[in-house]
Amino acid sequence: MSTALRTIQLMDTTLRDGEQTQGVSFTPAEKVNIAKALLQHLRVDRIEVASARVSEGEKEAVTNINNWANQAGFAGRVEVLGFVDHTRSVDWIVATGGQVINLLTKGSEKHCREQLGKTLEQHTADILQTVAYAQQQGLQVNVYLEDWSNGYANSPDYVYGLMDNLRHVGIVHFMLPDTLGVLSPEEVFTSFSDMCSRYPEAQFDFHPHNDYGLATANVMAAVRAGVNSIHCTINCLGERAGNASLAEVTVVLRDKMGMDLAIDEHHIFRLSNMIETFSGKRVAANAPIIGADVFTQTAGIHADGDSKGGLYKTKLSPERFSRIRHYALGKMSGKASLKKNLEQLELELSEENQKKVLARIVSLGDSKQTITTDDLPFIIADVLESKDYEHIKLLNCSITSGLDLDSTVSIRVNVYGEKHLATGAGNGGFDAFIDAMNNVMQLHNYSLPKLADYEVRIPKGGHTDALTECVITWDCDGELRKTRGVHANQVFAAVLAALKIINMQLHELNGVSVA
Repeated sequence: MSTALRTIQLMDTTLRDGEQTQGVSFTPAEKVNIAKALLQHLRVDRIEVASARVSEGEKEAVTNINNWANQAGFAGRVEVLGFVDHTRSVDWIVATGGQVINLLTKGSEKHCREQLGKTLEQHTADILQTVAYAQQQGLQVNVYLEDWSNGYANSPDYVYGLMDNLRHVGIVHFMLPDTLGVLSPEEVFTSFSDMCSRYPEAQFDFHPHNDYGLATANVMAAVRAGVNSIHCTINCLGERAGNASLAEVTVVLRDKMGMDLAIDEHHIFRLSNMIETFSGKRVAANAPIIGADVFTQTAGIHADGDSKGGLYKTKLSPERFSRIRHYALGKMSGKASLKKNLEQLELELSEENQKKVLARIVSLGDSKQTITTDDLPFIIADVLESKDYEHIKLLNCSITSGLDLDSTVSIRVNVYGEKHLATGAGNGGFDAFIDAMNNVMQLHNYSLPKLADYEVRIPKGGHTDALTECVITWDCDGELRKTRGVHANQVFAAVLAALKIINMQLHELNGVSVA
């Protein structure tokens, strides 16, 4: 008995239907690069790249895509939406070197009657005229039945009549869209089961939209009913709530339905990033497969379970998609979360120092700061050089800065158990802080040493909200000493570094060396 898997084709329409997303318009060069990546690397079966007669820029892009595809062995896998306009769409596609037209017809009686003002017979005659001309010009013809989902629900006899008129004229794919995303999985299964049984010779495509958030579930229902070709977009791009996500459809059909697909999953995330950049539409951090956070374990108990036996891992491993599993650092972190991050950095800490670092991580997380693996070396260095004494403690600090204005600072500090209020002004927030601090410390016969060097860094690959490390070199009567501060705000990182040198020197003044 044969055990061959059933093969499902995926047609990506990011460059056509995805471009109907509000505010998205790909340049000709972007379109060519996306098309190459889709066919050559992601290995989708077909791509729909444009609508005919839109613009000269669109014509240039389609021509360049077809020139490349025909030379690279992808001839016949680049498709263009065309209209029932006899020669005009066909001539446009032929002029670009195209080989396939996806003809947009009316799949509902209401659209045919109210939008076109025609009967089924009149519309059919126009379609057949365009189909015949396209075939004469050597084009493969596929047909969209626009608004088929509503047409099937409201006027099934119209849908049957249109199919009966077109089923024997050489159309390759009959593409049935849920144009407004109104179907449920049960409705998809019932309607496609009927269409597949009535027209067993027809190749049906399902073109879902995601208005109810059911696009992927509807794809599963269509495949169960017998459909072998599915339309998707990268990152769910598309009008309104978008189309079915290629990433979701790929893993669901493989993992949940055992289907065979040509898609190379290792390139899904890279293509997602490319589309995100070119479209300007950001992917939600929790979007399945492609979101920034979906392979991040936050709870310490999950990291512990993974360490002891991969208890929180599934088939959706990040390695499938050329990604890495992360263990978040924050207020919910546990010892196992820290260990996983230390392993990634190839660092080792004693049990005692792990406790100190973990306490700092939890404290930072409790103040809603985002901590990444890249931040960890800063935190470790800061914690390991910190001392337990606090001769001076900053209770409150407010810094105000403005363009072409001196910065001002208001502080409240505790020195040797005595509270002080002070203000300061200066050329920048840190300079103002030093002024305020000297105003307090002169009461204790102390003044801050001069700065010999001042360095601010963020982690490699860090973001604008990354932790900032400030390392200050102080000239302490000819002896150079360094202190470090770590904070999301670079001025406060410098403030923390300044508090450390004060504490160190006050401790020495009390007769204890901290060298």
